[in-house]
Amino acid sequence: MKNEGIEGTERFLSPDRGRGLRAVRHFSVGELVFACPAYSYVLTVNERGAHCENCFSRRDDLFKCGKCKQAYYCNVDCQRGDWPMHKLECVAMCGYGENWCPSETVRLVARIIMKQRVTTERTPSERVLLLREFESLDGVASCFIILLNPSVRCLCLFVSFLLFFSVLPCFTCFFCLQVNCNGFTIEDEELSHLGSAVFPDVALMNHSCSPNVIVTYKGTVAEVRAVKEINPGEEIFNSYIDLLYPTEDRKERLLDSYFFTCQCTECTTKSKDKEKMEIRKLSSPPEPEEIKSMVRYAKNVIEEFRRAKHYKNILFSCELLEMCELSQEKMGAIFADTNVYMLHMMYQAMGVCLYMQDWDGAMSYGEKIIQPYSVHYPAYSLNVASMYLKLGRLYLGLEKKTQGVKALKKALAIMEVAHGEDHHYVAEVKREIEDQK
Repeated sequence: MKNEGIEGTERFLSPDRGRGLRAVRHFSVGELVFACPAYSYVLTVNERGAHCENCFSRRDDLFKCGKCKQAYYCNVDCQRGDWPMHKLECVAMCGYGENWCPSETVRLVARIIMKQRVTTERTPSERVLLLREFESLDGVASCFIILLNPSVRCLCLFVSFLLFFSVLPCFTCFFCLQVNCNGFTIEDEELSHLGSAVFPDVALMNHSCSPNVIVTYKGTVAEVRAVKEINPGEEIFNSYIDLLYPTEDRKERLLDSYFFTCQCTECTTKSKDKEKMEIRKLSSPPEPEEIKSMVRYAKNVIEEFRRAKHYKNILFSCELLEMCELSQEKMGAIFADTNVYMLHMMYQAMGVCLYMQDWDGAMSYGEKIIQPYSVHYPAYSLNVASMYLKLGRLYLGLEKKTQGVKALKKALAIMEVAHGEDHHYVAEVKREIEDQK
Protein backbone atom coordinates (compact mmCIF):
# COMPACT_ATOMS: atom_id res chain seq x y z
CA MET A 1 0.00 0.00 0.00
CA LYS A 2 1.47 3.37 -0.97
CA ASN A 3 1.47 6.35 1.36
CA GLU A 4 -1.84 8.04 0.60
CA GLY A 5 -1.87 10.39 3.59
CA ILE A 6 -4.98 11.50 5.44
CA GLU A 7 -7.33 13.73 3.48
CA GLY A 8 -7.59 17.22 4.91
CA THR A 9 -4.35 16.95 6.89
CA GLU A 10 -0.61 16.76 6.33
CA ARG A 11 2.40 15.63 8.26
CA PHE A 12 4.83 18.43 9.03
CA LEU A 13 7.69 19.48 11.29
CA SER A 14 6.13 21.25 14.26
CA PRO A 15 8.31 23.96 15.86
CA ASP A 16 9.75 22.74 19.20
CA ARG A 17 7.65 19.56 19.02
CA GLY A 18 9.13 17.52 16.18
CA ARG A 19 6.86 15.86 13.67
CA GLY A 20 3.15 16.50 13.91
CA LEU A 21 -0.12 16.69 12.00
CA ARG A 22 -1.82 19.87 10.77
CA ALA A 23 -5.01 20.75 8.94
CA VAL A 24 -5.02 21.80 5.29
CA ARG A 25 -8.74 22.58 5.37
CA HIS A 26 -11.32 23.75 7.89
CA PHE A 27 -12.83 21.26 10.36
CA SER A 28 -16.02 22.09 12.28
CA VAL A 29 -16.75 21.04 15.87
CA GLY A 30 -17.86 17.40 15.86
CA GLU A 31 -16.48 16.70 12.40
CA LEU A 32 -14.49 13.50 11.85
CA VAL A 33 -10.90 14.48 11.08
CA PHE A 34 -9.81 10.90 10.38
CA ALA A 35 -10.27 7.29 11.48
CA CYS A 36 -7.47 4.80 12.07
CA PRO A 37 -7.80 1.02 12.46
CA ALA A 38 -5.55 -0.46 15.14
CA TYR A 39 -2.22 -1.79 13.89
CA SER A 40 -2.42 -4.32 16.71
CA TYR A 41 -4.63 -4.64 19.78
CA VAL A 42 -5.53 -6.89 22.69
CA LEU A 43 -8.68 -7.19 24.80
CA THR A 44 -8.08 -6.86 28.52
CA VAL A 45 -8.44 -10.12 30.46
CA ASN A 46 -11.15 -8.65 32.72
CA GLU A 47 -13.51 -8.19 29.75
CA ARG A 48 -13.25 -11.74 28.40
CA GLY A 49 -16.69 -13.21 27.93
CA ALA A 50 -18.32 -9.77 27.72
CA HIS A 51 -16.60 -8.47 24.57
CA CYS A 52 -15.44 -10.13 21.37
CA GLU A 53 -11.65 -10.57 21.22
CA ASN A 54 -11.61 -9.57 17.56
CA CYS A 55 -14.02 -6.63 17.16
CA PHE A 56 -14.58 -5.67 20.84
CA SER A 57 -18.38 -5.87 20.39
CA ARG A 58 -20.30 -6.09 23.68
CA ARG A 59 -22.65 -9.08 23.43
CA ASP A 60 -24.32 -11.72 25.59
CA ASP A 61 -24.16 -14.54 23.03
CA LEU A 62 -20.41 -14.89 22.47
CA PHE A 63 -18.91 -18.36 22.06
CA LYS A 64 -15.60 -19.74 23.35
CA CYS A 65 -12.48 -20.70 21.47
CA GLY A 66 -12.69 -24.50 21.21
CA LYS A 67 -9.08 -24.99 22.30
CA CYS A 68 -8.24 -22.67 25.18
CA LYS A 69 -11.87 -22.06 26.28
CA GLN A 70 -10.87 -18.54 27.37
CA ALA A 71 -11.24 -16.32 24.28
CA TYR A 72 -14.74 -15.33 23.12
CA TYR A 73 -16.03 -14.33 19.69
CA CYS A 74 -19.16 -13.05 17.94
CA ASN A 75 -18.99 -15.67 15.21
CA VAL A 76 -16.67 -17.80 13.11
CA ASP A 77 -15.57 -14.79 11.04
CA CYS A 78 -14.37 -12.94 14.14
CA GLN A 79 -12.59 -16.05 15.38
CA ARG A 80 -10.82 -16.51 12.06
CA GLY A 81 -9.93 -12.83 11.97
CA ASP A 82 -8.24 -13.02 15.38
CA TRP A 83 -6.59 -16.42 14.94
CA PRO A 84 -3.26 -15.17 13.48
CA MET A 85 -2.74 -13.28 16.75
CA HIS A 86 -4.69 -15.42 19.21
CA LYS A 87 -2.84 -18.61 18.28
CA LEU A 88 0.18 -17.28 20.22
CA GLU A 89 -1.82 -17.02 23.41
CA CYS A 90 -4.01 -20.05 22.74
CA VAL A 91 -1.06 -22.44 22.84
CA ALA A 92 0.30 -20.81 25.98
CA MET A 93 -3.08 -20.84 27.75
CA CYS A 94 -3.58 -24.51 26.92
CA GLY A 95 -0.11 -25.37 28.15
CA TYR A 96 0.26 -23.14 31.19
CA GLY A 97 -3.34 -22.70 32.32
CA GLU A 98 -3.70 -20.32 35.25
CA ASN A 99 0.10 -19.88 35.43
CA TRP A 100 -0.03 -17.89 32.18
CA CYS A 101 -0.27 -14.26 33.29
CA PRO A 102 1.79 -11.81 31.20
CA SER A 103 0.90 -8.14 31.41
CA GLU A 104 -1.33 -6.52 28.82
CA THR A 105 1.66 -4.60 27.46
CA VAL A 106 3.63 -7.81 26.93
CA ARG A 107 0.67 -9.41 25.16
CA LEU A 108 0.39 -6.41 22.86
CA VAL A 109 4.13 -6.36 22.16
CA ALA A 110 4.05 -10.04 21.21
CA ARG A 111 1.26 -9.38 18.71
CA ILE A 112 3.16 -6.45 17.23
CA ILE A 113 6.27 -8.58 16.78
CA MET A 114 4.34 -11.32 15.02
CA LYS A 115 2.53 -8.87 12.76
CA GLN A 116 5.80 -7.25 11.76
CA ARG A 117 7.19 -10.64 10.78
CA VAL A 118 4.39 -11.27 8.28
CA THR A 119 3.60 -7.71 7.16
CA THR A 120 5.99 -6.02 4.75
CA GLU A 121 3.82 -3.28 3.24
CA ARG A 122 2.46 -0.11 4.80
CA THR A 123 -0.84 -0.86 6.56
CA PRO A 124 -4.05 1.23 6.68
CA SER A 125 -2.94 2.25 10.20
CA GLU A 126 0.23 3.87 8.83
CA ARG A 127 -0.91 6.38 6.25
CA VAL A 128 1.28 9.16 7.64
CA LEU A 129 3.48 7.46 10.27
CA LEU A 130 5.12 4.05 10.05
CA LEU A 131 5.32 1.96 13.17
CA ARG A 132 9.07 1.67 12.83
CA GLU A 133 9.32 5.48 13.02
CA PHE A 134 8.23 5.46 16.66
CA GLU A 135 10.93 6.96 18.85
CA SER A 136 12.75 4.78 21.35
CA LEU A 137 15.87 4.48 23.46
CA ASP A 138 18.98 3.74 21.43
CA GLY A 139 21.79 1.25 21.36
CA VAL A 140 23.22 -0.78 24.15
CA ALA A 141 21.23 0.93 26.89
CA SER A 142 18.00 -0.28 25.31
CA CYS A 143 19.21 -3.85 25.00
CA PHE A 144 20.50 -3.83 28.58
CA ILE A 145 17.17 -2.59 29.91
CA ILE A 146 15.18 -5.14 27.96
CA LEU A 147 17.33 -8.06 29.06
CA LEU A 148 16.93 -7.05 32.70
CA ASN A 149 13.16 -6.59 32.50
CA PRO A 150 11.31 -9.51 34.15
CA SER A 151 8.43 -9.19 31.68
CA VAL A 152 10.66 -10.76 29.02
CA ARG A 153 10.08 -14.11 30.73
CA CYS A 154 6.36 -13.70 30.20
CA LEU A 155 6.88 -13.14 26.50
CA CYS A 156 8.76 -16.43 26.31
CA LEU A 157 5.60 -18.25 27.42
CA PHE A 158 4.09 -17.83 23.99
CA VAL A 159 6.97 -16.93 21.68
CA SER A 160 9.54 -19.66 21.15
CA PHE A 161 13.11 -19.22 22.36
CA LEU A 162 14.51 -19.19 18.83
CA LEU A 163 11.87 -16.79 17.56
CA PHE A 164 12.36 -14.50 20.53
CA PHE A 165 16.06 -14.00 19.94
CA SER A 166 15.58 -13.67 16.19
CA VAL A 167 13.37 -10.61 16.83
CA LEU A 168 15.21 -9.20 19.86
CA PRO A 169 16.11 -5.90 18.15
CA CYS A 170 12.47 -5.44 17.16
CA PHE A 171 11.27 -6.32 20.65
CA THR A 172 13.83 -3.96 22.19
CA CYS A 173 12.56 -1.14 20.05
CA PHE A 174 8.99 -1.64 21.20
CA PHE A 175 9.40 -2.62 24.79
CA CYS A 176 11.61 0.36 25.60
CA LEU A 177 9.05 3.13 25.64
CA GLN A 178 7.28 2.34 22.38
CA VAL A 179 4.04 0.85 23.62
CA ASN A 180 3.97 2.88 26.82
CA CYS A 181 4.57 6.17 24.99
CA ASN A 182 2.62 5.49 21.81
CA GLY A 183 0.01 2.96 22.89
CA PHE A 184 -3.63 3.77 23.56
CA THR A 185 -6.18 2.51 26.05
CA ILE A 186 -9.46 1.58 24.38
CA GLU A 187 -12.38 2.53 26.64
CA ASP A 188 -16.17 2.23 26.51
CA GLU A 189 -18.72 5.03 26.95
CA GLU A 190 -18.23 5.06 30.75
CA LEU A 191 -14.44 5.08 30.32
CA SER A 192 -14.09 1.49 31.52
CA HIS A 193 -10.91 -0.15 30.24
CA LEU A 194 -11.49 -2.57 27.34
CA GLY A 195 -8.01 -3.14 26.01
CA SER A 196 -4.79 -1.72 24.59
CA ALA A 197 -3.82 -0.91 21.02
CA VAL A 198 -1.33 0.86 18.79
CA PHE A 199 -2.59 3.42 16.25
CA PRO A 200 0.47 4.85 14.43
CA ASP A 201 -1.34 7.69 12.64
CA VAL A 202 -3.08 8.79 15.85
CA ALA A 203 0.27 8.73 17.67
CA LEU A 204 1.61 11.33 15.22
CA MET A 205 -0.50 14.06 16.85
CA ASN A 206 1.32 16.15 19.43
CA HIS A 207 -0.04 16.90 22.90
CA SER A 208 -1.75 20.01 24.20
CA CYS A 209 -3.53 20.58 27.52
CA SER A 210 -6.05 22.52 25.43
CA PRO A 211 -6.59 20.03 22.60
CA ASN A 212 -8.64 20.71 19.47
CA VAL A 213 -9.49 17.05 18.82
CA ILE A 214 -10.61 14.07 20.86
CA VAL A 215 -10.02 10.37 20.27
CA THR A 216 -12.86 7.87 20.72
CA TYR A 217 -13.23 4.26 19.66
CA LYS A 218 -15.61 2.32 17.47
CA GLY A 219 -14.60 -1.24 18.20
CA THR A 220 -10.89 -1.40 17.38
CA VAL A 221 -10.95 1.71 15.17
CA ALA A 222 -9.85 5.05 16.61
CA GLU A 223 -11.86 8.07 15.49
CA VAL A 224 -10.44 11.57 15.77
CA ARG A 225 -13.03 14.38 15.94
CA ALA A 226 -12.68 18.14 16.23
CA VAL A 227 -13.80 19.64 19.54
CA LYS A 228 -12.85 23.14 18.44
CA GLU A 229 -12.93 24.91 15.09
CA ILE A 230 -9.72 24.00 13.24
CA ASN A 231 -8.55 26.28 10.44
CA PRO A 232 -6.17 25.46 7.58
CA GLY A 233 -2.56 25.59 8.74
CA GLU A 234 -3.36 24.93 12.41
CA GLU A 235 -1.71 22.01 14.14
CA ILE A 236 -3.99 19.19 15.31
CA PHE A 237 -3.52 18.54 19.02
CA ASN A 238 -4.67 15.61 21.14
CA SER A 239 -4.31 15.26 24.92
CA TYR A 240 -2.13 12.45 26.24
CA ILE A 241 -3.26 12.70 29.85
CA ASP A 242 -6.21 13.39 32.15
CA LEU A 243 -6.68 17.17 32.06
CA LEU A 244 -8.31 17.48 35.48
CA TYR A 245 -5.14 18.36 37.35
CA PRO A 246 -3.27 21.69 37.79
CA THR A 247 -0.34 22.72 35.61
CA GLU A 248 2.58 21.44 37.69
CA ASP A 249 0.88 18.07 38.16
CA ARG A 250 0.22 17.74 34.42
CA LYS A 251 3.78 18.71 33.57
CA GLU A 252 5.11 16.15 36.01
CA ARG A 253 2.94 13.40 34.54
CA LEU A 254 3.95 14.26 30.97
CA LEU A 255 7.62 14.34 31.86
CA ASP A 256 7.45 11.03 33.72
CA SER A 257 5.47 9.20 31.04
CA TYR A 258 6.32 10.94 27.76
CA PHE A 259 9.65 12.64 28.52
CA PHE A 260 8.86 16.19 27.49
CA THR A 261 7.96 19.45 29.22
CA CYS A 262 4.67 20.85 27.99
CA GLN A 263 4.74 24.47 26.85
CA CYS A 264 1.16 24.72 25.57
CA THR A 265 -0.96 27.83 26.14
CA GLU A 266 -2.76 26.28 29.10
CA CYS A 267 0.52 25.41 30.81
CA THR A 268 1.90 28.89 30.12
CA THR A 269 -1.11 30.85 31.34
CA LYS A 270 -2.17 28.46 34.12
CA SER A 271 -5.64 29.94 33.62
CA LYS A 272 -7.54 27.19 35.46
CA ASP A 273 -5.13 26.50 38.31
CA LYS A 274 -6.79 28.80 40.85
CA GLU A 275 -10.19 27.09 40.43
CA LYS A 276 -8.64 23.63 40.38
CA MET A 277 -6.71 24.29 43.58
CA GLU A 278 -9.49 26.10 45.46
CA ILE A 279 -8.83 26.41 49.18
CA ARG A 280 -11.53 26.22 51.82
CA LYS A 281 -12.58 29.63 53.16
CA LEU A 282 -11.20 29.75 56.68
CA SER A 283 -10.87 32.51 59.29
CA SER A 284 -7.12 31.94 59.19
CA PRO A 285 -5.95 31.06 55.62
CA PRO A 286 -3.40 28.23 55.43
CA GLU A 287 0.24 29.08 54.78
CA PRO A 288 1.73 28.23 51.36
CA GLU A 289 3.84 25.48 52.91
CA GLU A 290 0.73 23.90 54.46
CA ILE A 291 -0.89 23.80 51.03
CA LYS A 292 2.23 22.25 49.46
CA SER A 293 2.34 19.67 52.23
CA MET A 294 -1.31 18.75 51.61
CA VAL A 295 -0.67 18.43 47.86
CA ARG A 296 2.19 16.03 48.63
CA TYR A 297 -0.12 14.06 50.90
CA ALA A 298 -2.80 13.94 48.19
CA LYS A 299 -0.33 12.67 45.58
CA ASN A 300 0.91 9.97 47.95
CA VAL A 301 -2.65 8.82 48.65
CA ILE A 302 -3.43 8.76 44.92
CA GLU A 303 -0.35 6.62 44.28
CA GLU A 304 -1.21 4.31 47.18
CA PHE A 305 -4.74 3.92 45.85
CA ARG A 306 -3.42 3.26 42.34
CA ARG A 307 -1.34 0.35 43.62
CA ALA A 308 -4.37 -1.06 45.45
CA LYS A 309 -6.91 -0.37 42.70
CA HIS A 310 -7.88 -3.99 42.01
CA TYR A 311 -10.83 -4.71 44.29
CA LYS A 312 -10.23 -8.30 45.34
CA ASN A 313 -13.31 -8.74 47.50
CA ILE A 314 -15.98 -6.84 49.40
CA LEU A 315 -13.88 -6.62 52.57
CA PHE A 316 -10.96 -5.15 50.64
CA SER A 317 -13.33 -2.68 48.98
CA CYS A 318 -14.56 -1.55 52.39
CA GLU A 319 -10.95 -0.79 53.30
CA LEU A 320 -10.52 1.20 50.10
CA LEU A 321 -13.67 3.18 50.78
CA GLU A 322 -12.48 3.95 54.30
CA MET A 323 -9.16 5.07 52.85
CA CYS A 324 -10.99 7.44 50.48
CA GLU A 325 -13.15 8.87 53.24
CA LEU A 326 -10.22 9.41 55.61
CA SER A 327 -8.19 11.16 52.92
CA GLN A 328 -11.14 13.42 52.08
CA GLU A 329 -11.53 14.29 55.75
CA LYS A 330 -7.87 15.22 56.09
CA MET A 331 -7.65 17.15 52.80
CA GLY A 332 -10.97 18.84 53.52
CA ALA A 333 -9.34 20.77 56.37
CA ILE A 334 -7.63 22.87 53.69
CA PHE A 335 -9.09 22.01 50.27
CA ALA A 336 -12.57 23.01 49.10
CA ASP A 337 -14.83 20.23 47.79
CA THR A 338 -14.22 21.49 44.25
CA ASN A 339 -10.44 21.07 44.60
CA VAL A 340 -9.26 18.48 42.05
CA TYR A 341 -7.52 16.33 44.66
CA MET A 342 -10.74 16.12 46.66
CA LEU A 343 -12.59 15.27 43.43
CA HIS A 344 -10.08 12.53 42.67
CA MET A 345 -10.77 10.76 45.95
CA MET A 346 -14.53 11.25 45.52
CA TYR A 347 -14.28 9.61 42.10
CA GLN A 348 -12.37 6.66 43.56
CA ALA A 349 -14.94 6.36 46.35
CA MET A 350 -17.73 6.38 43.76
CA GLY A 351 -16.00 3.54 41.92
CA VAL A 352 -15.80 1.47 45.10
CA CYS A 353 -19.48 2.14 45.84
CA LEU A 354 -20.41 0.97 42.33
CA TYR A 355 -18.40 -2.21 42.82
CA MET A 356 -20.12 -2.83 46.17
CA GLN A 357 -23.52 -2.04 44.60
CA ASP A 358 -24.03 0.82 47.02
CA TRP A 359 -26.08 2.78 44.50
CA ASP A 360 -27.08 5.58 46.88
CA GLY A 361 -23.48 6.11 47.93
CA ALA A 362 -22.31 6.18 44.30
CA MET A 363 -25.06 8.64 43.40
CA SER A 364 -24.14 10.93 46.29
CA TYR A 365 -20.52 11.09 45.18
CA GLY A 366 -21.50 11.59 41.53
CA GLU A 367 -23.68 14.56 42.45
CA LYS A 368 -20.75 16.21 44.23
CA ILE A 369 -18.39 15.59 41.32
CA ILE A 370 -20.36 16.54 38.22
CA GLN A 371 -20.54 20.34 38.52
CA PRO A 372 -16.83 20.88 39.32
CA TYR A 373 -15.97 18.44 36.50
CA SER A 374 -17.97 20.61 34.10
CA VAL A 375 -15.86 23.61 35.13
CA HIS A 376 -12.41 22.01 35.27
CA TYR A 377 -12.52 19.91 32.10
CA PRO A 378 -12.62 21.30 28.53
CA ALA A 379 -15.88 21.37 26.59
CA TYR A 380 -16.93 18.00 25.15
CA SER A 381 -14.89 16.10 27.73
CA LEU A 382 -15.39 12.33 27.84
CA ASN A 383 -14.85 12.49 31.61
CA VAL A 384 -17.84 14.81 31.99
CA ALA A 385 -19.96 12.75 29.58
CA SER A 386 -19.18 9.50 31.40
CA MET A 387 -20.06 11.05 34.76
CA TYR A 388 -23.43 12.28 33.45
CA LEU A 389 -23.96 8.82 31.97
CA LYS A 390 -23.19 7.02 35.22
CA LEU A 391 -25.38 9.42 37.17
CA GLY A 392 -28.24 9.09 34.68
CA ARG A 393 -28.18 5.30 34.87
CA LEU A 394 -27.97 5.42 38.68
CA TYR A 395 -30.96 7.76 38.85
CA LEU A 396 -33.02 5.49 36.60
CA GLY A 397 -32.04 2.45 38.65
CA LEU A 398 -33.19 4.27 41.77
CA GLU A 399 -36.46 5.24 40.06
CA LYS A 400 -35.55 8.93 39.77
CA LYS A 401 -36.82 9.19 36.20
CA THR A 402 -36.76 12.96 35.70
CA GLN A 403 -33.22 13.35 37.02
CA GLY A 404 -32.09 10.29 35.08
CA VAL A 405 -33.36 11.51 31.72
CA LYS A 406 -31.90 14.98 32.32
CA ALA A 407 -28.45 13.54 33.08
CA LEU A 408 -28.56 11.20 30.07
CA LYS A 409 -29.46 14.10 27.77
CA LYS A 410 -26.44 16.07 29.02
CA ALA A 411 -24.22 13.05 28.39
CA LEU A 412 -25.74 12.67 24.93
CA ALA A 413 -25.02 16.30 23.98
CA ILE A 414 -21.31 15.72 24.59
CA MET A 415 -21.22 12.25 23.05
CA GLU A 416 -22.81 13.36 19.78
CA VAL A 417 -19.80 15.64 19.28
CA ALA A 418 -17.09 13.40 20.73
CA HIS A 419 -18.28 10.04 19.34
CA GLY A 420 -20.31 11.21 16.36
CA GLU A 421 -24.06 10.96 15.90
CA ASP A 422 -23.83 7.57 14.19
CA HIS A 423 -21.89 5.84 16.99
CA HIS A 424 -23.55 2.81 18.60
CA TYR A 425 -22.90 4.25 22.09
CA VAL A 426 -24.94 7.31 21.09
CA ALA A 427 -27.71 5.06 19.79
CA GLU A 428 -27.74 3.14 23.10
CA VAL A 429 -28.16 6.32 25.15
CA LYS A 430 -30.93 7.53 22.84
CA ARG A 431 -32.76 4.20 23.38
CA GLU A 432 -32.38 4.56 27.14
CA ILE A 433 -33.96 8.02 26.98
CA GLU A 434 -36.72 6.84 24.64
CA ASP A 435 -37.55 3.95 26.96
CA GLN A 436 -38.47 6.43 29.71
CA LYS A 437 -41.29 8.03 27.67
